[in-house]
Amino acid sequence: MHYLKKTFILISILFFHLNLSAQINSVPAISKDYFINPLDIKMYLAGSFGEIRPNHFHSGIDIKTNQRDGYPVYAVADGYISRLRIQIGGFGNALYINHPNGITSVYGHLEKFNPLIAQVAKNNQYREHSFTQDLMLTPIEIPVKKGDVIAWSGSTGGAAGPHLHFELRNTQTEETINPLSLGIEIADHIPPTIGGFYLYQINERPFDQFTPKQSYQVYGSNGNYNLGKNKEIAVNGQFGLGIMAYDQQDGSANKNGLFSTTIKLDGNIIYQTVINKFSFDNTRAVNAYIDYAYKLKTGITVQKGFASQNPKIKFYNKLVNDGFISFYDNDLHTLEYILKDIAGNTSTLSLKVKNDPNLALKPLPKDTGIKMLCNQENNYNNEDIKLNLPKGILYNDLNFNYSEAAKPSYSVSKIYKIADKYTPVHDFYELAIKPDSTLKKLDKLVVFNTVYGYQGGELKDGYIIANPKVFGDFYLRYDSIPPSIIPLNIKQGAYLSQQNKVVLRISDNLSGIKSFNGYIDGEWVLMEYDYKTGRLWHEFDKNLKPGKHTFGLIVSDNKDNKNIYSVQFNK
Repeated sequence: MHYLKKTFILISILFFHLNLSAQINSVPAISKDYFINPLDIKMYLAGSFGEIRPNHFHSGIDIKTNQRDGYPVYAVADGYISRLRIQIGGFGNALYINHPNGITSVYGHLEKFNPLIAQVAKNNQYREHSFTQDLMLTPIEIPVKKGDVIAWSGSTGGAAGPHLHFELRNTQTEETINPLSLGIEIADHIPPTIGGFYLYQINERPFDQFTPKQSYQVYGSNGNYNLGKNKEIAVNGQFGLGIMAYDQQDGSANKNGLFSTTIKLDGNIIYQTVINKFSFDNTRAVNAYIDYAYKLKTGITVQKGFASQNPKIKFYNKLVNDGFISFYDNDLHTLEYILKDIAGNTSTLSLKVKNDPNLALKPLPKDTGIKMLCNQENNYNNEDIKLNLPKGILYNDLNFNYSEAAKPSYSVSKIYKIADKYTPVHDFYELAIKPDSTLKKLDKLVVFNTVYGYQGGELKDGYIIANPKVFGDFYLRYDSIPPSIIPLNIKQGAYLSQQNKVVLRISDNLSGIKSFNGYIDGEWVLMEYDYKTGRLWHEFDKNLKPGKHTFGLIVSDNKDNKNIYSVQFNK
């Protein structure tokens, strides 16, 4: 009988996966009522799909929860819990549900899971002696029905405040898809807002922080915009366009991202993006989609109306000459920016442009340094550093410059200036720095960036190796100080009979917290952590007997510096 039951389960799993595989190779059109909304409250967005965030496109929608935690979160359709994640940052507590139609729904920043899911998570945490979890589940372990309460909304992980992060993904490819295109409903009758227009002087040169630009004030509202008295603009040579704009939905003041951007020249589309889905491999390419240097310098986000040499982005619907424009006549030409949200609300900016061969062009700095091409691997070596840039991590060809600055008081090396912080990088590269021969304890050296902090630091073949995702100024420093542990409600001999948890705060001054492990009477216990506040806590098991106990905590940083805390308490 046991054998027959096991065989039936294996056949069921196989049938489910075969059925799923047949459907997800080509995700079918989904009926409008296939998915329900994941919250049973009025739906307002704090963030839209594909909007521009620091170093990434937003992969879902952020649903407001009235600035509080604790709303029931519902399974949006039948399926099964396929993945359970508990992260220190990121999504915090998150659930993934695979649905039979080839779509996976994702729910992030959850306050807590429902009791069944919570018990599965806790059992695995104790089994692995780890707070963080990334648990893959089979179809028979936790099946769910449409409308089942799977969790409660929260603000765990990297959330800046209470909300539900919600995604729909292609189960097979993991491409994330705009939930508003698959039946999730948000009231929206507001067209995008245009706040500024930009003209870039390209002149056959790769775009970078030195590319000259001219900004223009935009006038209008309710979908109709113009440049006021600058309705006719003189141009000379090759140029590109840029726009500062945002979108809003009914009942929300949040300035969210655009869905569709179209540029027409004399009625013909020369540039069009539709942000309806994208791959996570290319999400960092948001830095090629915007004027990255201008964003860092001013805080203003300008969406470029032209592509980089290596754009990575896949949601260009139309791209003529990479979006660049050159005039060789004396005619008056019409340019139109057409912005749409997914509800179809439209805003248009119209202007006239004319070639003026006598227009003085802004001078450009002379190219210096080493030419690095974005379509090949690039290397740079000298006595102090070694640099390897894999093929494809540059968005444009780069005039690479390197220099050094004197050692500051907080460093044990010179400052190594690798290009500059205004040049975006798509992925990790290897930076190796040779420490001074007089330095000791090389295993405690780390690589730091003057803007972004700790970048790693592994001792290998006489070099300290790091893998940054940014350019800029780097240096070496020591990390030999263990993390800090500050008890908040416990001390030696404390009576905790009226407390249901022990609470502490932990922090690290350089490389960051790597691990934490708590013990009661020598047995591992689950410590939960909120990295935004540094709070670390353990909820006492109801079976913990009254009397004297020993609580211990070991916290390590990324350079394996350890702090050990131990006290006796009474329960």
